[in-house]
Amino acid sequence: MTDIDRLADRLRSFAAERNWEQFHTPKNLAMALTGEAGELLAEFQWLTPEESSTVLHDQAAGDRVRAELGDVFLYAVRLADVLGIDLLQVAYDKLAENERRYDADAYRGTARKAPPLS
Repeated sequence: MTDIDRLADRLRSFAAERNWEQFHTPKNLAMALTGEAGELLAEFQWLTPEESSTVLHDQAAGDRVRAELGDVFLYAVRLADVLGIDLLQVAYDKLAENERRYDADAYRGTARKAPPLS
């Protein structure tokens, strides 16, 4: 059992103890995930690139960023669990796809987007 499996188990129990499974539909969880990602984004909204790189140096801002990132991760784990998706496997699959799409030599130092896979 992976750490993510253990976390999914805890989230499942957390929801069950509160009778929240009825609300944890894929749609609702995806919406909650998006909302939390927006709250994370709000912590960076008016920062310069330099300030965003050092946001954790400020204790209060760092605490907010860590909390919002935790919320995003929890909702992603819960959504994957409800849908029966192996989150680690899809992450590894996506990384492998990105490695194929973004050849290191061709994309080094550039932010350009790769064409869609055919």
